[in-house]
Amino acid sequence: MQPLRGILLKVMSVCMFMAMASLIKAASADVPPGEAVFFRSFFALPIILGWLALRGELRHGWKTSNPMGHFWRGLVGTSAMGLGFTGLGLLPLPEVTAIGYAAPLLVVIFAAMFLNEQVGVFRLSAVALGMVGVLIVLSPRLSVGASLGASETLGALVVLMGAVMAALAQVFVRKLVNTEGTAAIVFWFTITSSVMALFTIPWGWTIPSASMALMLIFAGLFGGIGQIFLTSSYRFADASLVAPFDYSSMILALVIGYFIFDEVPTGTMLLGASVVIAAGVLIIWRERQLGLKRSQQRKATGNVGG
Repeated sequence: MQPLRGILLKVMSVCMFMAMASLIKAASADVPPGEAVFFRSFFALPIILGWLALRGELRHGWKTSNPMGHFWRGLVGTSAMGLGFTGLGLLPLPEVTAIGYAAPLLVVIFAAMFLNEQVGVFRLSAVALGMVGVLIVLSPRLSVGASLGASETLGALVVLMGAVMAALAQVFVRKLVNTEGTAAIVFWFTITSSVMALFTIPWGWTIPSASMALMLIFAGLFGGIGQIFLTSSYRFADASLVAPFDYSSMILALVIGYFIFDEVPTGTMLLGASVVIAAGVLIIWRERQLGLKRSQQRKATGNVGG
C-alpha cells in the first residue's frame, strides 16, 4: 500500500470531476442535459480504452458474465448523471455539490435495504444528521413563500433525485463487484450511458458551436481521466482513508463558483454543507473502525485455526 499516492490520486480525481462539472455548467445554457451526458460518456471512452490497454486488459477486461447487471447499473447511473447535469444549469455549483453529498449517506440506507448489510445505531444516527444538513441546504429553495424562481426549486429537487439515483447506482456496483472486474464495470457504464443518452435526441439536441463542442469534449476527457484516477486511488490506499478527500470538492466548488460563475455562497448553504460533511466523515470513520475490527477477528480466527 502507498497511502500518500492513493490520496494524491483521489484528490486529482476530484479536481478532474469538478473541472468536468464546471464545463458542463458553462455549456448548460445552450446544450440540453442528455446531449451533455453523451459527450461526457462518449469522449471518456478513448481514455478508458487507453487505460485498459496500459493494464493489459483490452482484450479480456471488458468481458462480462452479468450483462443485465450492467444494464441496470447503466440505466440508474445515467439517470443520476442527467439529473445532476440538469441541476448544474439551475443552481449554483457549490449548492449542487452540497446536495450531491446526500448520495453516500443514502448508500448506507440502500445497502441495508437491498444488500442486507448490517447498519448499527451509530451509522444510522450519522445518516440522520447528514440528511438534516441536506434539508438545511434545501430549505431556502423549498420553504413555503420563498421569493425564489420556480427553476431554482426544480433544480433543488432534481439534484436531490440525482443523489438518490447515484446512491442506487452504487448499490448496483456493490452487487456487480461480486462477479465483475473493475475494468468491465467502468467500460460497460461508459458504453451504456453513451447509448442511453442518444434516446434523449427527440428532446431537442442542438448543434454546438466549435467552442461549445470543445468544452463538452474536454468534459468527457476530464470525466474519463477522473474515473481512472478514482479507480487507481483504491489500489494504493484503503477506501476509508481516501474517501474523506471527496469533500475537497466543496472547496473547489466554492472557488470555481465565486471566480468563474460569480456565485456567492449563502450562510445557510455553508452550514448545511458542513453538517453533511461532518456526517459523512463520521460514517467513513465508523466504516474504518468496523473494517479494523473485522480484520482483527479474521487474524484471531486464523491464529486459532493454526
